[in-house]
Amino acid sequence: MSNIFRFAAALLFSSAFATIANAQQFTMKISAPTINDVTQEWAKEFAAGLKARVGGRIRVEYYPTNQLGQIPATVEGVAMGTIEAVAPASGFLIGLEPRMQVFDAPGLFRDMADAQRVLADPAVRARLATFASSKGMEMVAAFPHGPLNLVSHKAVHRTSDFQGQKIRVPGGAPLQVRPIEKLGAHPVSMPLGEVLSAMQNRTIDGMIAAAGVFTVYKYYDVAKAQTSLPGAFLIVPVMANKDWLKSLGPELERAVREEAFQAQRKAEKFAIDDVARTAELWKTNGGQLISFPEAEAKAYLAQVESIARTVLGVNPTMNSDFALISETAKQQGR
Repeated sequence: MSNIFRFAAALLFSSAFATIANAQQFTMKISAPTINDVTQEWAKEFAAGLKARVGGRIRVEYYPTNQLGQIPATVEGVAMGTIEAVAPASGFLIGLEPRMQVFDAPGLFRDMADAQRVLADPAVRARLATFASSKGMEMVAAFPHGPLNLVSHKAVHRTSDFQGQKIRVPGGAPLQVRPIEKLGAHPVSMPLGEVLSAMQNRTIDGMIAAAGVFTVYKYYDVAKAQTSLPGAFLIVPVMANKDWLKSLGPELERAVREEAFQAQRKAEKFAIDDVARTAELWKTNGGQLISFPEAEAKAYLAQVESIARTVLGVNPTMNSDFALISETAKQQGR
């Protein structure tokens, strides 16, 4: 009889503990450097989807415009567990995870829709989820923010126009720095929050970023020339702290992963429409949109693609990542 009572007491305790755990509220702080863009649209869809699924058990707090600190500090915060998630340009994660360089390979994607399809592929998603795993982070979503363009005081119409210019690049990895060096320019790695003032006081001559950034921060008031860089896209990985995910328990952990991906898909149309909208806004405010002539575009790609093959080829893991993404793009009808 005493064993029956002990079992009943243990069962009651377990039930009460499970009820408390299920009722526990978690907070997910997400840091991002930008505002009014596809990253914020993703966060809005993610928060709505998660709330509909789990109610108030996870509260999503989105902090745009570096409110929690500049990108290097927030990336470190996620690795350490003081921030739950961060959504920067992939280039600022390369110091933590060199495999992120694969996103900087020129010609990897044909256009925005191509990038969206490839990044939603199950095999690609499974591979990307392993990036930075040893650093305590997991990629729960990844999406193209937009084409990588150059805004400069001196208009760049051809590859020779890069000569001598100081150009901000979105990270300090070889695939961001060496192509600019090969074109005769001087690359400067700089977090987005510091770039506008550097352009205003002409510490730098130009900056490379996703096209949408230029209108959000009204760069047309500083410089008018915006040049499209062939075959280049800025990818935003959403990186979450693995220990925090595990602390949620199986149900909520699965909900975060699945809703992060669903939000990625829901934000796709917004992203494509936003690229067209921001291009028109740039022109409306007196900006000039420049595309290389076909011969110049081929010359540009020939130079930067040779560097990509060299950089990625020396690391078997990165080379395998690149091969998987490239082959997936081909299989999807490129």
